[in-house]
Amino acid sequence: MRGRDLINNGLPDELILEIFQRLDSKPTRDACSLVCKRWLSLERFSRTTLRIGASFSPDTIVTLLSRRFLHITSIHVDERLSLALPPPPPPLKRKRGSNKSSSSSSSPSSSKRQKLSNKTRSGGAENAESCSLTDAGVIALANGFPRIENLSLIWCPNVSSFGLRSLAQICTSLRSLDLQGCFVGDQGLSAVGKFCKHLEELNLRFCEGLTDVGVIDLVLGCAKSLKSIGVAASAKVTDLSLEAVGSHCKLLEVLFLDSECIHDKGVVAVVKGCRRLKSLKLQCVNVTDAAFSVVGDFCVSLEMLALYSFQQFTDKGMKSIGKGCKNLKDLTLSDCYFVSCDGLEAIAHGCKELTRIEINGCHNIGTRGLEAVGKSCPRLTELYLLYCQRIGNSALYQIGKGCKSLETLHLVDCAGIGDTAMCSIAKGCRNLKKLHIRRCYEVGNKGVIAIGKNCKSLTELSLRFCDKVGDAALVAVGKGCSFLQQLNVSGCHLIGDVGITAIAKGCPQLTHLDISVLQKVGDASLSELGDGCPMLKDLVLSHCHYVTDNGLNHLVNKCKLLETSHMVYCPGITSAGVATVVSSCSHIKKVLIEKWKVSERTIRRAGSILSYLCMDL
Repeated sequence: MRGRDLINNGLPDELILEIFQRLDSKPTRDACSLVCKRWLSLERFSRTTLRIGASFSPDTIVTLLSRRFLHITSIHVDERLSLALPPPPPPLKRKRGSNKSSSSSSSPSSSKRQKLSNKTRSGGAENAESCSLTDAGVIALANGFPRIENLSLIWCPNVSSFGLRSLAQICTSLRSLDLQGCFVGDQGLSAVGKFCKHLEELNLRFCEGLTDVGVIDLVLGCAKSLKSIGVAASAKVTDLSLEAVGSHCKLLEVLFLDSECIHDKGVVAVVKGCRRLKSLKLQCVNVTDAAFSVVGDFCVSLEMLALYSFQQFTDKGMKSIGKGCKNLKDLTLSDCYFVSCDGLEAIAHGCKELTRIEINGCHNIGTRGLEAVGKSCPRLTELYLLYCQRIGNSALYQIGKGCKSLETLHLVDCAGIGDTAMCSIAKGCRNLKKLHIRRCYEVGNKGVIAIGKNCKSLTELSLRFCDKVGDAALVAVGKGCSFLQQLNVSGCHLIGDVGITAIAKGCPQLTHLDISVLQKVGDASLSELGDGCPMLKDLVLSHCHYVTDNGLNHLVNKCKLLETSHMVYCPGITSAGVATVVSSCSHIKKVLIEKWKVSERTIRRAGSILSYLCMDL
């Protein structure tokens, strides 16, 4: 009722806070905070997580945020995240007869924002590291959020042991600490071990300043709580650190190692001492089958095993794992060149609880090994086969026959897999939800038609550069897969307006579409997409030579939720089309286009959402 606030008058603070905590997205919470002063005040109490870009005066940003949000328990600072400050408000125009003081006045918040924005822009020419989070920012973070439990400082090169030590002394409730890419030394890590007695998760990947001294000090201090450790590219962290972990960290469940300085001795020490180990990720060229023999004997609780680029790991190690790790559910083998079908057979026969398998670039694993998986692992739900040239159609025949629960299938550069395999999957795995195929040149219309007819729950379909797939395949998908949300047919040059039109009419829930490099697609497809797919958010139509401003105009007038649009090398799209996208789509976040196609007016209006194709002359 006009003039009466029934919500604020009827709801107590506790109930409004409960509602705010159930909101599932940051934009929604931000919108609620702008409703009124009471909601603005209450909303800050509901925030528990902050994400901060480490560049552009993060020290100042941390100080400002600590004054506003009082119940933060998780903070993520990442150098890779950009922090876009709002532009300063335009100067007020003076009316005739008004005095200078009234025309030049502005709110204190606008003044602060303008100073910070000017500071950010003036520092753009400085070295990137000078704009990163520093020890001063870490100390401000600790003072402002002393009760944080989860902290990520990713690729913050100016954070040193001094800042980390100050943080550890104040934030003694830390449970998770991610220092990936930070140049912290032993003193800082020792301080964490001394003061943070509840630490459970620690990521030290690419921390080049560490040695065994700091790691061992931390392990001794946090031995009773530590459950997860990750170390990568730290040349001075050796088997000595792992021996300390094995001797003291009896609760350890997750171990990630990527190092040339780790040998069998270190891995064996952890495996023998940490009997609760559930997840093991290793990229250690000097670890051999001897270590995995111990893994098979002691890691009876192991559920996830990922091995990358092993040069001394063979079928012997695989057989040890298959014999002892009966609870294994997730297996990744990447560039393990000395593992063959015999090794995969041993895993399949011994680890019948497997639900996820990824095989990437293991050139000696062929059809027989995967057939064993199909026969022995009925609970398999995810299968990834990348660059597996020796796996043929009969392997997927067995997967379709034995793995009825399969929901996700990824195939990349598998030359021996074609339509026969796809028909087997379609008939046997009717619960399939995600199918991604790239450069499997023997997959054509027949296989995809079978998928469309049988896999009614399909939500994601990618057929990148499968040049035998044409319109008939998409017609079947459009008829049978009404729940489809993501479609990528980039490089399938046989697909034209007929196929895309069928998708538009049959898949109303489509949110992501990539039709780049399709020379037979034109404005008719975009017009149908506008009518049939109102939920479309991401559109990639680069290199579509027959798409023009007319088709684009019809699409954006109907697809009001569009957030990203890539449309480079589309000769039919002009500056008018770009302006239409920017002006018609209120949710647009990114437009990729050639810079010469953007007018000055669009640049002023679009701000930071425009991304330009980089062309080296």
